[in-house]
Amino acid sequence: MRQPPQNYKPIENYGIIGNMKTTALVGMDGSIDFLCFPRFDSPSVFARILDHQKGGHFSVEPQMKEVQHKQLYLPETAVLITRFFSEEGIAEITDYMPVRHESERSYNAVVRKIKAVRGTIKFKMKMQPRFDYAREKHSVEPKGEALYFKADDGTKTELRLQASFPLEVRDGDAYAEFELKESERALIVLESIDAGKEKDLADLAFYAEKTYFDTINFWRKWVNQTTYKGRWKEMICRSAITLKLLTSTEFGSVVAAATFGLPEELGGDRNWDYRFTWIRDAAFTMYAFLKLGFKQEAADFLRWIIEQDKNRDLHLLYKVDGTADMEEIELTHLEGYKQSAPVRIGNEANSQLQLDIYGELLDTIYIFNNYHQPITYELWEIICKEVKIVMERWREADHGIWEIRNEEHEFLHSRLMCWVAMDRAIKIGVHRSFPFPQQEWVQVRDEIYQDIYHNFWNEKLQCWVQFKDGDKVAETVDASVLLMPLVHFVTPDEPRWISTLEAVNQHLRLDVLVYRYDNEVSGIDGLEGEEGTFTMCSFWYVECLAKAGRLDEAVENFEKMLGYGNHLGLFAEQISKKGEHLGNFPQAFTHLGLISAALELDKKLSRKNG
Repeated sequence: MRQPPQNYKPIENYGIIGNMKTTALVGMDGSIDFLCFPRFDSPSVFARILDHQKGGHFSVEPQMKEVQHKQLYLPETAVLITRFFSEEGIAEITDYMPVRHESERSYNAVVRKIKAVRGTIKFKMKMQPRFDYAREKHSVEPKGEALYFKADDGTKTELRLQASFPLEVRDGDAYAEFELKESERALIVLESIDAGKEKDLADLAFYAEKTYFDTINFWRKWVNQTTYKGRWKEMICRSAITLKLLTSTEFGSVVAAATFGLPEELGGDRNWDYRFTWIRDAAFTMYAFLKLGFKQEAADFLRWIIEQDKNRDLHLLYKVDGTADMEEIELTHLEGYKQSAPVRIGNEANSQLQLDIYGELLDTIYIFNNYHQPITYELWEIICKEVKIVMERWREADHGIWEIRNEEHEFLHSRLMCWVAMDRAIKIGVHRSFPFPQQEWVQVRDEIYQDIYHNFWNEKLQCWVQFKDGDKVAETVDASVLLMPLVHFVTPDEPRWISTLEAVNQHLRLDVLVYRYDNEVSGIDGLEGEEGTFTMCSFWYVECLAKAGRLDEAVENFEKMLGYGNHLGLFAEQISKKGEHLGNFPQAFTHLGLISAALELDKKLSRKNG
C-alpha cells in the first residue's frame, strides 16, 4: 500500500454542527470538509475528508504564521468555535446551523461568523462545492450580492452563498480575500435552496441579527429538559446533543452516524455508509433519550415506526424519510480517507436478516410505556405482529449485530434479543391487560431462554460464545455477550456469567479497550485486514462492572475511556492501535453506550454512598 498522504486531518480533529436535518464536519483549521445537503442521506457537496483533491470544501483561513488551533463548543449547545493563535493576532470562527422550533418552515443553512479578536488579520475564503459526491459539474450565477450554485445533473440541488464582503468566482468556485481590524466581524451564510421555496430565504442581516442567540437558546432549552443531575453531566450532555444532531426533526428517525466511507482500517476496505436509520441503533438511542428525560424524541420515533410498519414488515434500516431502497455503490473516483478505498454509499446490509432488531425495538417501547406514557392499541397490534415473526423465526441463522456479510449463523446476540422481544411484549401485555395468548408467548420465551443458557455454552472456554450452528458451538467470544446482564437475562452474580465476563477480559480486552470479536481466530467476517477496538463495547464492559458492584474498576475504566474521546468529547466507531479514531464519525452507538454506562455507574455510586 502506498504511504497515506499527509494532508488528511485525523478523523478526531473535527467537530460537528447540525440542525436535525443534516450535519457538517468542521476541522480544527476552520475548513468544512464534509456536508450532505439538504438531508443526512443526500449526496455530499463537501467531502474533502474522503478525497483531499476532489471532494470539495469550504475553508476560511486567517493569513498568519505559525498558527495554533483550538476548538470548543459553547456549553450546552452545538455552536462550535474555532480559534487561531499567532504572534500576529487571534482570530475566531463561530460555526452553527440555525435551528428554531417551527421545523416545517426552518431554514437549512451553515452560518460562519468570523472575528479578529486581536490584531488586524487578513483572511482567505474558498467555497468549492462538489455536487453529487463529486460526480457532477455545476454552474454558478451571481444574483445581487449572493452567488447561486446549481448542479448540472437535473436534480435541482442548489446552494446560495452570501457574505458581508465581496465574493469572486473562479472556475465555478467562490473565493474572497478580506481584512478585519481588531474586534471587527464578518459573516458568511451558505444555504440549501428548496425548489419552489426561494421566498423563504432570509437575507444576511436576518442571519446576523436573529439566528445566533436563537440557536444558543434552542440548545440550552433542550438540554435543560434532562432529568439527569448526577456525575459526568457535561460529557453526558455532549453525547446527548450529538445524538440529537443525528435525529431528524422532520421525520423522527435517527441516523447511525453523520458520515459515510470512513475506514475501520487505514488502507482496508471496511468502509460503509452509516447515514441511515438502523432500527437497532435508533432504538438504543431512544433508550438513552428516555433515561435522560428527553421524551419527545422517543414519541416522535415511535410515531415514525408506526408509520413504517403499517403496511409492511419491519426493515433492518431505512432512509430518514422511511423509504428502504438503498443500493450499495462504490464511488471509484474518490480515493478515500488516507487512500482507504473503496468509498461506498448505500448499504448492502439492508437485504440481510438480523433478528435482533425486534428485541431492541420492543425493549425501548417497554421503557416508553413504563416511564413516559401508555402505548396505544395501534402500537400494540404492531407489537403482536413483530412477536409473531419472532415466534416463527427465532431458531433461524442470521447475519447478526455485526452484519457479517458472507455467513449466517445462530448468533447468541440475535437469540438473546429474540428473548428480550418476547419478554418485553409479555410484560407490556400483562401491564396493560391487552389481549394476547399469554401461555403461548411465555412458552416460546422460556424455550429461547433454555436454548441460550444451555446450547450456547462452551464447556472448554467456560463461557457463552459467539454463535452455534445446530449442535456445533463456536470457539470464539463476542463482546455482544456483555448485553446479557444489561437486558436482565442473567444476574451479575450468575456463575456462568462471571466466567463469561472473565473470558471477555482474557480474549477481547486491551486495558480499557475492547474488541467486538477476534477475527484473527474466527475469520468470521470474511474481510481482509483487521479493525480497531469497538468503543461501544468498552462502555458495555464498564456497565457490566457497575452492575457487578465492581465500582472502583468501573469508575477507572469509564474515566480512562473518556480520555479516548477527541478534544470536544466526540467519538468515532473504533480506536486504532495508535489510538486514532476509526470508522464513521461521530457514531451514535458509541455515544449512547457512554450515556448508558454513566447512568448505571452513577446510580450504583449514589446507592453505595447513601
